[in-house]
Amino acid sequence: MAQALYIHWPFCLKKCPYCDFNSHVRDGVDIALWQDALLADMRHEAALAGGEPLASIFFGGGTPSLMPPALVATLLAEAERLWGFAEGIEITLEANPSSVEADRFAGLTAAGVNRVSLGLQSLDDAALRFLGRLHNASEGLAALATAQACFSRINADFIYARPGQTADGWRHELEAALALGTDHLSLYQLTIEPGTRFATDVRRGEFVPLDDDPAADLFALTRELTKQAGLPAYEVSNHARCQSESRHNLTYWRYHDYSGIGPGAHGRRNGVATVRHKKPENWLAEIARSGHGIGEQRILGQREQASEALLMGLRLTEGIDLADISARFALPPADLIDHDRVDFYRGLDLVWQRDTRIGVTEAGMPLLDALLGELVHEELVTT
Repeated sequence: MAQALYIHWPFCLKKCPYCDFNSHVRDGVDIALWQDALLADMRHEAALAGGEPLASIFFGGGTPSLMPPALVATLLAEAERLWGFAEGIEITLEANPSSVEADRFAGLTAAGVNRVSLGLQSLDDAALRFLGRLHNASEGLAALATAQACFSRINADFIYARPGQTADGWRHELEAALALGTDHLSLYQLTIEPGTRFATDVRRGEFVPLDDDPAADLFALTRELTKQAGLPAYEVSNHARCQSESRHNLTYWRYHDYSGIGPGAHGRRNGVATVRHKKPENWLAEIARSGHGIGEQRILGQREQASEALLMGLRLTEGIDLADISARFALPPADLIDHDRVDFYRGLDLVWQRDTRIGVTEAGMPLLDALLGELVHEELVTT
């Protein structure tokens, strides 16, 4: 089975107020030092991950579009040497409109990147200012046009369910987003994450998040409009044309192995969970000390792996194959899913079942978190 590789570049020009990802602002970055450290981290993973070729590579962050294309090319060349590339490998890099230019995209294409994920976040200038973005709407559209000239596959990120956002307002913005011609859209509801500046703002009463009911209405509208436009949801927040789904993210949701390198990166390989040190300086120190950036790793039991596979897989429109998960982790189906609850929620049209495949219906997706707690055996989750 082909594997995936995640490479984390932790640096940003500015920390967005909603972001709880492992991102940091630094006055300068020693590119040569970081290249050597990332290569060491990669070699450590490749020695342990097995000999299957890579089906996908994802540069996340942070803002990976701040990486020099020559660094990206060096990392990709080493990844190919260590693992080999599967035919048609998907190589994605996240980019922000404020940090890209035509020569940078051209250089990234030449380095081997064949898919870009562009953080547009909104097409409204006032919303972009609220979200703390460094670009305006026209700059975002210009960056997208540049990307479309360089890459055959493009994802655009948007954030909706913002304070005070109406259905008419989101309909107008989403229709404009769908008209941009990308083959993939990641459409995320704004959530107030602990430790972010937005969490502080809400606590101080500076703004009030959108209530659950109107947010649910916007979620339903999102599913309706994307389906009509030929980019139906294949995961809770991800929408794509047929055959344009993110192969890398499907690796996570289908619970296949992936290696993660760089500060804060997570990995799952051969039944072992790995987490790299989050703070860039600590990660570099661990590389110098141990030859890798791992902060913690632990062996995952069969029941824990099965639980993760279920919780991830039920996010997908395709659902999960209970027989496959049962065989993979040597556990009887009755230990995985509460079949009485499956039958109950099928009666409410919140869950579907076809032979051994089970999934959450369109009506059930807004209630996904609650349904996961009901469907997956409690003993499995708490073991």
